[in-house]
Amino acid sequence: MTKGSINVSVENIFPLIKKFLYSDHEIFLRELISNGTDATLKLKHLTSIGESKSEYGNPQIDVKIDKEGKKLHIIDQGLGMTAEEVEKYINQVAFSGAEEFLDKYKDSAKDSGIIGHFGLGFYSAFMVAEKVEIITKSHTDAPAAHWTCDGSPEFTLEASDKTERGTEIILHIAEDSTEFLEEGRIRTLLQKYNKFMPIPIKFGTKEVNDPEHEPATITDKDGKETKEPQRKITVDNIINNPNPAWTKQPADLQDEDYKGFYRELYPMQFEEPLFNIHLNVDYPFNLTGILYFPKLSNDMQIQKDKIQLYQNQVFVTDNVEGIVPEFLTMLRGVIDSPDIPLNVSRSYLQADGAVKKISSYITRKVADKLKSLFNNNREDFEAKWNDIKIVIEYGMLSEEKFFEKAGDFALYPTVDGTYYTYDELYNKIKANQTDKDDKLVILYASNKDAQHAYIETAKAKGYEVLLLDSPIVPHLIQKLESTKENISFARVDGDHIDNLIKKDETTISKLTEEQKTELDTLLKEVIPSEKFMVQLEAMDSDASPFIITQPEFMRRMKEMQQTGGGGMFGMGSFPEMYNLVVNTNSKLVGDILETKTKAKQERLINQSLDLARLSQGLLKGEELTKFIKRSYEMIK
Repeated sequence: MTKGSINVSVENIFPLIKKFLYSDHEIFLRELISNGTDATLKLKHLTSIGESKSEYGNPQIDVKIDKEGKKLHIIDQGLGMTAEEVEKYINQVAFSGAEEFLDKYKDSAKDSGIIGHFGLGFYSAFMVAEKVEIITKSHTDAPAAHWTCDGSPEFTLEASDKTERGTEIILHIAEDSTEFLEEGRIRTLLQKYNKFMPIPIKFGTKEVNDPEHEPATITDKDGKETKEPQRKITVDNIINNPNPAWTKQPADLQDEDYKGFYRELYPMQFEEPLFNIHLNVDYPFNLTGILYFPKLSNDMQIQKDKIQLYQNQVFVTDNVEGIVPEFLTMLRGVIDSPDIPLNVSRSYLQADGAVKKISSYITRKVADKLKSLFNNNREDFEAKWNDIKIVIEYGMLSEEKFFEKAGDFALYPTVDGTYYTYDELYNKIKANQTDKDDKLVILYASNKDAQHAYIETAKAKGYEVLLLDSPIVPHLIQKLESTKENISFARVDGDHIDNLIKKDETTISKLTEEQKTELDTLLKEVIPSEKFMVQLEAMDSDASPFIITQPEFMRRMKEMQQTGGGGMFGMGSFPEMYNLVVNTNSKLVGDILETKTKAKQERLINQSLDLARLSQGLLKGEELTKFIKRSYEMIK
């Protein structure tokens, strides 16, 4: 038997591991099963190139709980270790078994997908165990070895009578970690971290129907037929799927396979995804995965932690912000890359060069897929637009490369349900919606019902009105105005239509300058100046007498602040101010001016103002009650 001290640079490595190495102690199970998987995949590679005399067979990893003995066993049938290898890889923490393995077989192992660090990952066991044993038998003819350590740098290493190839790790669970002796807790962890590990993981047994037993039909004395009970058999309970969809080639998968995998990932999600993007790249880094576009509402408070990040089928995290582009965190699915380190620190991951390359690759791949879907079936893409537009619009705002590519598939729907790309829209409206200063004005509405009257006025002039109703529209149109030449967006209720798109021709006012001054004074005496700016305009005589608008800049800044942004202005900087556009050519306005009594003038002005407020949804509470009462009196 050998005794000794583990070769570590500090005496108190175990307290450091327990306290600082991992923020979450449950991670130990992931690390130990990853090591077992790594050892099994190494054996598979060595047998395939004739470097091991051992038969590979159908190995699995077995996880067993001994609640009475307060022990947890993790048993693999992989490469195993000799006593010398235990001394080297376990006692000399600075070495990494996987690194030496890859160095030795670098040419043949280059494409085998083998990676792993047997060093500190193993020591995570001491976060939950007061003593750890390793009983291991190498795939060579070397005798088995038994290593024991009680969480101090002292260890013992002796021969073992183990005859089966592989490694058994026995954790003597500490008093403060007895939760890891509960079957439910371990099952939850296995399903969280090891659900898609490439080697089958056995956790206990289960009863299933015997496939070779066909229940016989029994006829009783009255001639009534019944089936005999189905015979049950006990089988290993394999808790993982070693061959998940993302590890297969896209050509080998059908639509139903993708949908089935989505249900496997999200068993409580009952809505089918709209479509998926299969990621598969091996240069300049390795990455596979499947991203799903779920149906998305306009609610920006979307549950984001839905993409799962894996390293060689080992779950790393579902908090992928900073690892995948932020706008894609609203998607669902899986990303797997051996180039992503199995490190619990997200700040470390985000600073990693390979991770940054992965992020820009995913952006490009998603943009290419969206373009392909648009080109292959535009009708279907248009039908799904409202369910995916939040992701695309957010991507256009946050990722410059995505913005450039989005010109090929980003859609701009009209209030009538026609969908244009930006170039199509530009060509459709440039003749009619270019103002006298040669600027193209793109009209839009955010609510078809609330802005119905304004939309109809614009359509009467032959103008196209877009329906842009997602919460980030103010930010998006700001971006478009700054990147496209000589265009501006204007919401249809931002002003009278002739002011939104100013042409050379002007409408002559029926009122003289003196009458306009008299009208202006009269209106300002009645209309509260803290809420409305009176604006006299000569319009068509059949246009509304009073129109309430909100200046585009003011409203846009306010909306941008509500969804984040808006620059240096605070929310208080934007009071609820509106323009009251008064049509000097309206017969009602002329009647108000000619009415002899002040009281009647005021009543007509208030009634007209309230009708305009009502059309904008601005009349509420006590003021609405007064308006209704006054209206009934006028009818009488």
